[in-house]
Amino acid sequence: MAISNSFTGKLLRRGSADGVRLMSSWFRNVDQAPKDPILGVSEAFLADQSPNKVNVGVGAYRDDNGKPVVLECVREAEKRIAGNQFMEYLPMGGSIKLVEESLKLAYGENSDFIKDKRIAAVQALSGTGACRLFAAFQQRFHPDTQIYIPVPTWANHHNIWRDAGVPLKTFRYYYPESRGLDFSGLLEDIKNAPNGSFFLLHACAHNPTGVDPTAEQWREISSLIKAKGHFPFFDMAYQGFASGSPERDAKAISIFLEDGHLIGLAQSYAKNMGLYGQRVGCLSVLCEDEKQAVAVKSQLQLISRPMYSNPPLHGALIASTVLGDPALKKLWLEEVKGMADRIIGMRSTLRENLEKRGSPLPWQHITDQIGMFCYSGMTPEQVDRLTNEFHIYMTRNGRISMAGINTGNVGYIADAIHEVTKSA
Repeated sequence: MAISNSFTGKLLRRGSADGVRLMSSWFRNVDQAPKDPILGVSEAFLADQSPNKVNVGVGAYRDDNGKPVVLECVREAEKRIAGNQFMEYLPMGGSIKLVEESLKLAYGENSDFIKDKRIAAVQALSGTGACRLFAAFQQRFHPDTQIYIPVPTWANHHNIWRDAGVPLKTFRYYYPESRGLDFSGLLEDIKNAPNGSFFLLHACAHNPTGVDPTAEQWREISSLIKAKGHFPFFDMAYQGFASGSPERDAKAISIFLEDGHLIGLAQSYAKNMGLYGQRVGCLSVLCEDEKQAVAVKSQLQLISRPMYSNPPLHGALIASTVLGDPALKKLWLEEVKGMADRIIGMRSTLRENLEKRGSPLPWQHITDQIGMFCYSGMTPEQVDRLTNEFHIYMTRNGRISMAGINTGNVGYIADAIHEVTKSA
């Protein structure tokens, strides 16, 4: 039986209306994401019109005038590569030169692991990308494991492993009463974790606390992790930037290697080379032998392919040029030490200023801690007062970016901190 044109038209109109309603409702259930706590601080700072405002919330280096810095070694490297290099895709594993130089920096110039080709390594999108790539690797090949993350840690660590589908557990790290390491709690949690767990460790300049284990404590941690059959994954975002010495800042890595561990390692050139926006890093996994390293690297590349296909070229050229040229590397070592020394100096100056004001609180932890951040011990309410009354911006956990402090504002910051903490 023939269907009338009018009936067909009604069906089409009804279908069209249903389709419009369906399309208009596809994203109605999407709520606005919560603001990133660190980026939110920056937004509030930029909106503040006070001439006295200070931002000590962002983890990016500033000179003593409060200005961003481009290292001279980076400027020279850019001159050398400008117009002299191709702009085609890198391999999935990234720049071979960058990877080679990164491994030498982390594992040692004369490392037997490098000579024996036991390290699977790829260029990564800075430290964040290296962690994310390893998290996906862990989920794919050890789906029944979890990652143990220190309390506290960089907030994005939780996001990275959660979004990779890896179950999260925590272990004790920071002891608020002493503003230092909860070493006994840390060891107890490592001991109580199921054998064969993954542990995320900050190689140096722990973020956000600035509290690092001593060499002897690292040895005890290494011994216990080995006894339990755990896998240590290091996030090393501050090599050279913490103490001014890349070798010293990689001491935890060398201790674990000496103890015979297989390790994973994320490296970043954001802080120590000032390449924040270039997203330059490296992910490496120490394997049992060369054959295993080849297999692991192939899988890391396979995982990266649908994520971003190939890592970016320009930043890799900069970092590999700096590290691969003896004169530029010497200059870089001088400049990274200069950055570290300025921050260490600001720690001493801030502590001295607080003590001179007759603060009833102990401030030794400011100089005991190391790296970009100081975990001040201030409460969220005290931080709110700093912001509302003194226009000083930081995250509400009391983390101070020491890079934001300079000789021009340290007195003002000390006055404000003293005012909000003197009755504590």
